[in-house]
Formats: sequence, structure tokens, C-alpha cells
Amino acid sequence: MKIAVIGAGPAGLYFSLLAKKNDPSHDITVYEQNPEGATYGWGVVFSDVGLSFLEEADPEFFREFTANHVRCDYMEIVHRGTHVQVHGNHFSRTSRIEMLKVLQRACERLGVQVHYNRRIEDIDALSRDVDLVVAADGGNSAVRKQYETYFRPHFERRRNKFAWYGTRQRFHPVSLIFRETQHGVFIAHSYQYSEDLSTFLVEVDPVTWAKAGLDKASEQESCEYCAAVFREELGGNTLLSNRSLWFEANIAKNENWFHQNIVLLGDALRTVHFSLGSGTRMAMQDAIALNNGLTAHPTDLMAAFSHFESNRRQASSTFQTAAAKSLDWYEGVAEKLYLEPVDFAVDYMCRTGQVDLEDLRKRDPYLVAAYESRPHVQPEPALQR
Repeated sequence: MKIAVIGAGPAGLYFSLLAKKNDPSHDITVYEQNPEGATYGWGVVFSDVGLSFLEEADPEFFREFTANHVRCDYMEIVHRGTHVQVHGNHFSRTSRIEMLKVLQRACERLGVQVHYNRRIEDIDALSRDVDLVVAADGGNSAVRKQYETYFRPHFERRRNKFAWYGTRQRFHPVSLIFRETQHGVFIAHSYQYSEDLSTFLVEVDPVTWAKAGLDKASEQESCEYCAAVFREELGGNTLLSNRSLWFEANIAKNENWFHQNIVLLGDALRTVHFSLGSGTRMAMQDAIALNNGLTAHPTDLMAAFSHFESNRRQASSTFQTAAAKSLDWYEGVAEKLYLEPVDFAVDYMCRTGQVDLEDLRKRDPYLVAAYESRPHVQPEPALQR
């Protein structure tokens, strides 16, 4: 089969790797519009549950993929300056660029051709020239836009503002830091992903963002302002910028997942908000499911696509529902700040409805015991919904 993959992110590269391993006769070419090594963002994080699918799909590549990951078995939630540890949460982190390099090298060893600086302008012509087009070109997918009449995408732009930074301060656990300021609440999502670097994602609601003057600030001014807000946690380290511009989450989903011989994959298909840390995981699970569909139906593309969709649509819906609840929690966090640190941490862990107190007890019985041993403060009337 002649296969064209648009986008050299985790979805496109991992699908190419699996498909080529499964059938070396496939002629697979990956087209990436950006230069080689050009990636934005800093690190990516996987839970152990999230990594288990990779090990099952390809144990050999799993060992290569995780060889240089930074691991941790707990997270921290920082509220009112108190660090509450939540155990029973296992995380594996790596830099985004290293992850893509590992995938690229594995693909090229097998004979997959990966072309950078190659933007596909005529998708119709490409689809006529190949048997299968895999559109893995991200949340702003050009393929999805060109065929939006068929895919019927839906978008929901959320209200909070975000900026991706890096820092040389090493946050060994995955850390969520909530900082009250004179203008409102700032939130940092941070975790170490290499020997000397951590991701540091700053989140703020639009009213606080404007009150702080960040609506008029330059990239460097925003970087310095956020570093000052989190000076205590950063330990004197600066924040590092890499096109760290403010943006809002734009949640995408598609009514239809394929059209003719074109199928959507990863963020082009559906975005999952990073507050769940599952976007890369979902993209790579998509790749596994699409490859499984082709394996099960090697001569029937529509059957392969249907197999892929039937295995992934419910998981997509479940994750997006959980992500929406997580977003609601973050967007309403100002109403949670009356909670004591342990209560706040428990409320955070149960925010999506996917984890209840009994689930949390299995992960971290000491946290739940601390939570149950103390009286719980009720919100002041003005804070109630």
C-alpha cells in the first residue's frame, strides 16, 4: 500500500512506524511543513497507565522510547504555599523534541521517508496518487479545513489564557501551583523532563490577565511578569520563552472521521486539553487503532477506517467529557480557594468525576485519612454558586 502521512508529530510518526513494521511492503512517506527539529513547547508527560498501551503495542520500541525518560511516583499540589503530595501517581517525562527524534529515527531505520519543509498544497492530487492519506497535521489541520464539509468539525474555545514556558528550576514531581495575587489567581503546571529543564505552563483567567496588563505586554514582559509571580517556587531561576505567546484552548472534534481515502488522526481528529496530560497519549493510541484496522482489513480501506473509529470514538468522547470537567474546575478555581490545602488537593483529584474518594484511597490512603480526620470548612455565602 502507498501511504502518505501529513504531519511528523507523534500520531503521524507512530502510525508510520507501526504500519511499516506490520507490513514492510508499505511505501510510507511523511510530509512535515516545519523544518526538522522545529517544535514548540517543552516537555511531555505520560502516566504509567498511559504508557502501558505503548508497551503492549510494541515492547521493543517501548524500551527505546522510554530509555531517557525522567520518572516520578507522586505529584504535588501547592495551595497557600503548602505542598500537598499525592502518591500513587506514576509519571514519565521527556522533552518533546527528543520524543520526536526517537520516533523519527525508528521510522527511518525501517525505510519510512520523512520529508521536512514540505507543505502539501494540493491534497486532492496527493489523495489520487496514493492509497491512503493520514491527516495527522495537528489542531489547526489544513486537511480538516479543506474537507470541513465532509468532516464537519466543531470547535469550542475556552476562556482561560495560557503560555508555555520552560525553566531550569527542576520540578521533580508533577506540580500544580496556585498563586493568589492582587489581580487574581495564577496557576502553574510544571514538571521536570530532562536533567536540567522543566516545563512551566502558566494559566490565568482573562479578567486577571487583563488586570495584570498582560493583554498589552510583549512576550518578554509576560515572561518576566510570570517569573515574578512564581518567584518563590522558581528559586531565583528565570522562565525561558520559545514563542511563548498567550493563547486559549480550542477544543476540536469531528462528526466524521474519514472521507474517501483520507482519515484524521491525533489532534486533527480531536483535541484533549493538556490539563489531563493525555493529548500525546490519545494521538499514539489513535495510531495503534488505525494500524490495527489496516491489519484486520488489509484490502478494504473503508472497513479498516470503520474498525479504527469503532475502537476509538467512545474513548475520545470519554476523554473529552473528562477534559471539559477539568477545564470547568480550573476556570472556576477562584471559588475553591477557601478550601484548606488538603481539602483543595482532594477536590482537585476528584474534579473530572473519573476518580472518587475510594479510588483516591487506593492510590494514597494517607492523603484520604488526613482529609477525613479534619472538619471541612464551608464556603462563605458570596463564594457559593
